[in-house]
This record gives sequence, structure tokens and C-alpha cells, in this order.
Amino acid sequence: MTDTPTTSPITPAVTSRRWLLFAFLTVGLWGVWGAFAGISAQRGFPETLVYCVWAVTMILPAVVVMQREKWKLDRDPKSILFGLLIGLTGAGGQMILFYAVTTGPAYLIFPIISLSPLITILLSLLLLKERTSRLGALGVALALVALPLFDFSPQGFSFTQGSTWFPLALIIMACWGVQAYFMKLANNHMSAESIFFYMMLSGLLLTPAALAMTDFSRPINWGWDGPWLAAVIQMLNAVGALFLVYAFRHGKAIVVSPLTNAGGPLVTAVISLLIVGVMPGELKMVGLALAFIAAALLATAA
Repeated sequence: MTDTPTTSPITPAVTSRRWLLFAFLTVGLWGVWGAFAGISAQRGFPETLVYCVWAVTMILPAVVVMQREKWKLDRDPKSILFGLLIGLTGAGGQMILFYAVTTGPAYLIFPIISLSPLITILLSLLLLKERTSRLGALGVALALVALPLFDFSPQGFSFTQGSTWFPLALIIMACWGVQAYFMKLANNHMSAESIFFYMMLSGLLLTPAALAMTDFSRPINWGWDGPWLAAVIQMLNAVGALFLVYAFRHGKAIVVSPLTNAGGPLVTAVISLLIVGVMPGELKMVGLALAFIAAALLATAA
């Protein structure tokens, strides 16, 4: 599958699978990040401060790519709107997640959030008129089935208990699904480097909210395995986000979104198995198998 040639001065005609390289780089970086992302909180460095560290780590890759582009930042109103919309829906969803996990079970919240590619796919099909082959469509369907299985763990829960966290989970799912759609849409109007710069800026703008949500009355690990280790881990997340922007630039959203969202947890599970020796549960094994098949189909059919 290749992108339809366009006359846009920003988006060149793509006749290669360049998007696939960036998508796999994102999968690899996010997979490694996912395997170690929980270490900071386990060692006494709060998730809200991890967010602040992540926002700061976004600066370095943003500076690198903008320097390469000689700081040609798209400053027209439409570019600013798209850039901030992409950044704030991503970072804002993360802010809401901090609160959601304090009011409900993570084993149900994360499966709901993982369906965000469904929003992206629907918007891309209806508004961008994107299409894929039958194998690609099968890959998308398998990825959507696999995603909730990574974190789902039925424990006799009744949805009548979810009056607080359930709407929040839906909002986060919508935020991240809309973010991916606009990431693709914005690439038709502005440079990928400008998109990432505004994502970095949006993340920094929300750091005061993360600081306000932090309970500084509790002990916080300020040692090397606190903020410094978090910075190393979150740099993987930041660079992965940059590659994701490039993947959306060169590929179709209906393929890039499910591939990166399903591939990352697959790599995380493999690393956890090899390093920690953690054997996934039955549902997660099914999810991993489906994600592997989905990734293969999306890579070969797209």
C-alpha cells in the first residue's frame, strides 16, 4: 500500500514503505519504555513527577529536529491550532489518566483506553477517506481485538461501580484517538518537526497541573534512581513519539495507529518475559498472539 500522490507542498508523494520503518522504531522504543516505565513509581518517584520529567525530555528531540530544519517553525493560525490540539489532547489525556486510576481499577481502565485507535480509524475512514487491502483490514481488526486483552483481568467487577472512572476512561480514549487523527491531518498542512515542537510545548504547559496533583507531603525519591532514571526511561517515550509523527506523515492513520498501539505492548511483554521471567496470563497470551499476527498482516499488506 502506498499513499495517494498529492500536490501539497508539504507532503511529498510516497512510493515506499518509509512509514513502516518509523512505525517499527516507535514500536521498539515504546516497547522498551513500557517494560521499564513502572520502575520510577516503584522506587518512590510519583507518576505526576514522571510526567514532568517526560515533558522535559521532549525538549531535546524537538531541538534536534528543529535545528535540522533551521528552526522553520510553522506559525500560521492553522498550524498553531493543529499543533496545540495534538499536544493538548495527548498530554491532557495523560493528566486525566492520573486521576482516573485513583478512582477505578486499572485492569479495566487501560483496556478501554487501548481502543483509542478505533476512534482514529473511524475518523480516518469517514473524513480522510483512507482505505486498505483486505489483509490490512484483517490486521486492523485483529489489533483492535488484541489491545484490550493486554491489560484486562476480570475480577467480578460490575459496571455500576464505574460512575466516576468509566466516563473518564472514555474521555481519555477519545482524546488519544482524536490526537492520532489530527496528527495525520496536520501532516498534510505543516511539517512533522513543527507538529512535534507544539507537542513538546503543550506537554510543558501542563506541567503546573501535574505538580499541583503531586502529594509533596509524602516521601519522594530524589536520588539517581528517581528523576534521573525516569529521564532515561522517558526519553525512549519522547523519541518514540517523534518517530510516530513521522510514521503518520508517510503512512495511513488506519494502519499506523493500530500497528503502533498493538506492537508496543507486544515488545514490552517479550522483554518482561526475557528479563524478569514474567509469564503472561492466558488472556494476555491470546492478545500477544493476535497482536503478532496483526502486526505481520499490517506490515505486509499495507
